[in-house]
Amino acid sequence: MKRIILTAIFGIISCSVMTAQNNQKPIPGTNGNKYIAYEQRTGNESVVYFTRNLSAEGLIKAYEQVSGKIEGHVGVKLHTGEPNGPNIIPREWVKALMAKDLRGANIIETNTYYEGDRYTTPQHRKTLEVNGWTFCPVDILDEDGTTTLPVNGGKWFRKMSVGGHLTNYDAMVALTHFKGHTQGGFGGSNKNIGIGCADGRIGKAWIHTTPGQDNQWDIAEEEFMERMTESTKAPIDYFGQHVTYVNVMRNMSVSCDCEGIAAEPVVTPDVGILSSTDILAVDQACIDIIYAMTAAEHHDMVERIESRHGLRQLSYMKELGMGNDRYVLIDLDNGGRRITAAEAAKGLKPFVKKQ
Repeated sequence: MKRIILTAIFGIISCSVMTAQNNQKPIPGTNGNKYIAYEQRTGNESVVYFTRNLSAEGLIKAYEQVSGKIEGHVGVKLHTGEPNGPNIIPREWVKALMAKDLRGANIIETNTYYEGDRYTTPQHRKTLEVNGWTFCPVDILDEDGTTTLPVNGGKWFRKMSVGGHLTNYDAMVALTHFKGHTQGGFGGSNKNIGIGCADGRIGKAWIHTTPGQDNQWDIAEEEFMERMTESTKAPIDYFGQHVTYVNVMRNMSVSCDCEGIAAEPVVTPDVGILSSTDILAVDQACIDIIYAMTAAEHHDMVERIESRHGLRQLSYMKELGMGNDRYVLIDLDNGGRRITAAEAAKGLKPFVKKQ
């Protein structure tokens, strides 16, 4: 049955979307399992803000540093999670943020590519209720169909299929639970947008699956990271300067929130909240903090990232001109002084599951 569904999906895809110029399959990059230290990087620096205050107040403070061009009709791209998912960003934090700074905004989501509790719009809406996302409108972007946005400079795609409602918005806030990911190695702002804005039947299939075979998850490692990143580039190019990024480093399982209650136990310490107007800088800073932890603290997360070649997300964002992998890290808890990732990772407390 799944093969029939996939064949039908790919049957409506234009070959011009799925192949490179001259009909030659692109060659993925390499070294997605190799961490590049800060001093080995080149280029300009962006600004990333950091607070250790994991609370609604901390979330608001981090967001307000990077909210200057968020105006008009705003979509808050949030992973709302599978039923009773234990690690998603607390709904009360999001509620407080939206009440103070994002009045009139909608949470935006898309349906999943896998069959489950968010596969169809009715299933998805039931899950939203279970998880308490009832304090503001939630727009399931692909509820009424899809649209395509150009992928400028992509080698895998010329365009990406996204939820059709996405173009109803003037600005987007990527509010991301930073964590591991079964296929991507880690899930930061890049994953939140690249997978989260692609619609559930077409866009996600383009990213995950080679047409004509049974395994819908066959695309992996560097090729997957590059496809996902190109999918991200389409929406952020569309919004231009009217998109911003907030990453919450809390309850960081090596599993994505799409695994819900089946997620692997959290063993990585909580860190804080980071924000930037540069998607690469904010994801890179989170990765740098992970790598700056002690071996015991980061062992599982680093293994997950490197075994999936997830670091290719960062190097490919840089190749596509999506941001800078060098940054000024501003400590909001200590007068706005510049700190290093190692200082942000210093003195972390072991994760304790909150009842």
